[in-house]
Amino acid sequence: MTIPLTCQNYIAGEWLSAVSAETLPSSNPANSREIVATFPRSATADVDAAIAAARQAYRTWRLVPAPARAEYIFRVGELLLQHKEELAQLMSREMGKPLAEARGDVQEGIDCAYYSAGEGRRLFGQTTPSEMPNKFAMTMRMPIGVCALITPWNFPVAIPCWKAMPALVCGNTVILKPSEDTPACATKLIEIFHAAGLPKGVVNLVHGLGEEAGKALVEHSNVDLVSFTGSSETGAFVGATCGRTHKRVCLEMGGKNAQIVMEDADLELALEGAVWGAFGTSGQRCTATSRLILHRDIKEKFTHMLKERTGKLRLGAGTDPNTDVGPLVNASQLERVSRYVEIGREEGAKVLLGGAVASEGDLQHGFFFHPTILDDVTPQMRVAREEIFGPVVVLIEVGSFEEAIAILNDTPFGLSSSIYTRDVSRAFAAMRDIEAGITYINGPTIGAEVHLPFGGVKQTGNGHREAGGAIDVFTEWKAVYVDFSGSLQRAQIDNRE
Repeated sequence: MTIPLTCQNYIAGEWLSAVSAETLPSSNPANSREIVATFPRSATADVDAAIAAARQAYRTWRLVPAPARAEYIFRVGELLLQHKEELAQLMSREMGKPLAEARGDVQEGIDCAYYSAGEGRRLFGQTTPSEMPNKFAMTMRMPIGVCALITPWNFPVAIPCWKAMPALVCGNTVILKPSEDTPACATKLIEIFHAAGLPKGVVNLVHGLGEEAGKALVEHSNVDLVSFTGSSETGAFVGATCGRTHKRVCLEMGGKNAQIVMEDADLELALEGAVWGAFGTSGQRCTATSRLILHRDIKEKFTHMLKERTGKLRLGAGTDPNTDVGPLVNASQLERVSRYVEIGREEGAKVLLGGAVASEGDLQHGFFFHPTILDDVTPQMRVAREEIFGPVVVLIEVGSFEEAIAILNDTPFGLSSSIYTRDVSRAFAAMRDIEAGITYINGPTIGAEVHLPFGGVKQTGNGHREAGGAIDVFTEWKAVYVDFSGSLQRAQIDNRE
């Protein structure tokens, strides 16, 4: 046991307690008896102060040249590199993911810093011919203003970096509202932004509950843009509120991702992808492989391989280097996963492996669930259509490539997708026909890289993209005309008879 960290809000360059002085605890999901940190229970007054600071800072930050803004972000990347192991260790304790994955989470933030810093010299507009003589036309990217960034617990460094870094390079100011499950990770991240020397008020941090601090941010009249990652249910509220109050909004929500394994696939390779995709981060990724769509010719053999490999996965604390699968993040998630497995049983699915809370030995003090395989699943079952967000994968049998694609697409979501096949024609048809924002050929459904756009279709998002597509989220276009003819020229009139 270690002494809990004391987290604070970060507003206008100062570390502050909540106005109410109330705090909340963050515990270790591998051992709920251990309090990792305490953090402020912020309310409207704290949100108001953060937004006022961001609004004030925006007046001057937007005028800093983009390459100069980018240099701050590059500095953040260098500091993240120096503190990578410290952040990874903290993340494993606070969120539960194995150390190797936690290091990858921080590395994604580092990659995002370097990529975003490069964008500071590539905020390109276009020049285009005017239809009038002696007239110049061009477009420019302009910042939007004060951005509220509401982030989840499953990637407590990477996702805030995905949002904050491009937003800042584009000339916006930000308020980060992290998940109440990972306040310590967010605090350490903002400490690094502070150490990089960003001007006061450019970056702000407000802790608290989603229904209190998060809701106040979304509804505030001085927030210009909300970037939200989380559940589809909360995303629907965020989207409706922003629509009603005329805010820009970027939503990244749920997924029900599928990996297709055709009869000609390299089964060992497909197995590696299925196990990593389904059980990496204990299935707590929006891109996790929740469905395995298996061709009937290989289903029996592949199912046996999957069961054997999954049965060898080791449960434990993320800080234990021997752990393959860590805990779920909290008791609520554990109850959710348990409930969905029972729903699957009631619907007629067969539990091939797992299907229960893990409570043996030291696991009894954490939120562990045995990696679970559900067989005899049909596409209309709830476990085949609704996001479980845990270490549960369902098996669906198909007889053809066309049926596999149809079943993959038959879901309200469309984030990530995967197909294993040696047939190049099938591969290219899958790229064309799969309804998802991300498609992998002979790779798992997880593994996004920061320089490519990240996001999905249907109920997964609202059309925007993060990571490599974030510049389009955090800027808006301005059309500029320069008339040097010395006379009034009326477009569509004076150049027509």
